[in-house]
Amino acid sequence: MAPRRTINGFSNPTVKFLRSLRDKKHRRRERKFLAEGLRLLTDARESDVLPEILVMSSGRAPHPLLAELEDAVAAAGGEILEMDEDILAKVTGKENPQAVAGVFAEFDTRLARIDRSTSPIWLVAQALRDPGNLGTMLRTGDAVGAGGLILIDDCADPFSVEAVRASMGAIFTQRLASARWEEFIEWLREGPGQLVAASLRDPTDYRMAPYQAPCFLLVGNESQGLPDTYEAQCDLRVTIPMRGRADSLNAAVAGAVLAYEALARLSD
Repeated sequence: MAPRRTINGFSNPTVKFLRSLRDKKHRRRERKFLAEGLRLLTDARESDVLPEILVMSSGRAPHPLLAELEDAVAAAGGEILEMDEDILAKVTGKENPQAVAGVFAEFDTRLARIDRSTSPIWLVAQALRDPGNLGTMLRTGDAVGAGGLILIDDCADPFSVEAVRASMGAIFTQRLASARWEEFIEWLREGPGQLVAASLRDPTDYRMAPYQAPCFLLVGNESQGLPDTYEAQCDLRVTIPMRGRADSLNAAVAGAVLAYEALARLSD
């Protein structure tokens, strides 16, 4: 059995440190983030990403995947902590926490890490504010085999507990990059890449659009959409017909619809 350290008190400095990672300011300072749940941590392990700290509830049920995770973390020199469920609840901010959580090092989100040749589809989000939408886009990217998600301008923090939870483990399978618009467009034009925007400006029906790989599918802010100047720099603008009263789809849903259509067309 891997060595463990037991924590018994709410005032323990380690508990305070773990709780602090729910705050963006502290995550930025420490360059670390929290992820919760055996399935999510197993996805991370299968993607060759291990937590630096593995936190387990003392009342958990035994599970072979958890045993494998413990052994992997111990072999990598990580720390394994055990604490009561009520203390773990304070760490995660959930009344009924999962039996396991992990502390991970934040990823390098520079555009330079992105190799556009590794996938025909990439998702791009501009000023996306909702962490649930951000996590959903990561999950969509995983589902369609996209290369990753590029966040433009001031987006929600992808390492927040809410975004990580909504990604359902896709934060460990998708490349993640962050940049200002000017940096992104300069990087994009340095190589092959078609920039496709969900737009109402002289658009083509998304089912008739001539998608080309590598295809970068761009969605804008949930309430304001994309700035006009950004849309003007796109290679292709597409629209999704609306048959009811709603004039638009949720940003993450729109990204999923476009991603599956582009995947189908590029696979023909």
